[in-house]
Amino acid sequence: MQSFVFGPIPSRRLGQSLGVNNIPPKVCSYSCVYCQIGRTDLLRIDRAPLYSPEAIYKAVHDKIEAVYAGGGNIDYITFVPDGEPTLDKNLGREIELLRRFGIRIAVITNASLISMKDVRNDLSKADWVSLKIDTTDEATWRKINRPHSRLQLHDILEGITGFSREFTGELMTETMLIAGLNDTDDQAKNIATYIKSLRHRIAYILVPTRPPAEPDVKIPDERSLAQIYHIFEEHVPKVELLIGYEGNEFAYTGNAESDILSITAVHPMREDAVRAFLKKSGKKWSLIQNLIKKGLLIKIPYQGKNYYLRKLRER
Repeated sequence: MQSFVFGPIPSRRLGQSLGVNNIPPKVCSYSCVYCQIGRTDLLRIDRAPLYSPEAIYKAVHDKIEAVYAGGGNIDYITFVPDGEPTLDKNLGREIELLRRFGIRIAVITNASLISMKDVRNDLSKADWVSLKIDTTDEATWRKINRPHSRLQLHDILEGITGFSREFTGELMTETMLIAGLNDTDDQAKNIATYIKSLRHRIAYILVPTRPPAEPDVKIPDERSLAQIYHIFEEHVPKVELLIGYEGNEFAYTGNAESDILSITAVHPMREDAVRAFLKKSGKKWSLIQNLIKKGLLIKIPYQGKNYYLRKLRER
């Protein structure tokens, strides 16, 4: 059964973020080498109605009631699913329904479909939108993001430019840096120069902080990160480097097993975060061991830490 809602989870950009999972696993227009939930099972770029907007609304309603009943807080309702959120043809309608809760709406998108007018119209209904710009170079884009064969980077960049001029909410960009792929000075200058042309609020620079789809993905060293940050700063009014851990404040909404499985379906949890969550919910580590035995959860070591991720084939 599809879990439409997860969290709230701690977000470095959005505070306590209640996630909306409006895409089946793992349907996406990209198969990024750094994706935290693995390779894409089904590459697609044709939008379709995937779930009932009313079913998503009810799931969010129930989760909000549970969070508030437990004394929790929600800063944003965020569309950040198992795949690309704009593949959902009902995205605009879902945003309209969720506005009834009086909580700000965010969408984190890879921007691959933003050349389409209906996608821009749907995104324009949100309060906060983040667009992925990992590179402006076609060959590098194909190596990092591994897009659907019918996509063209030129069209995407034109669509981003157009959307930035139309959107009245808060627009962010995010650039994921991968050692040996897009961490050169020339790459940074070209990305920053392009971002400078947009009407946006903040340019985020990120590195993989959770286990990536491909094991050979590496984080740039500190010297490279500092240099790239400096280059961005020379071109873009506001830049933020997001390279730290977001914390362990995952909300407990009454069912520890369900909460962990819904969170780890789209957001791998570090072991210390899992232990903190279990302590909050009054559960023991045996719950995690049982989920692993059942084949519902897997442990992945990364950068000296253990992460726990919902098994894709069981979702």
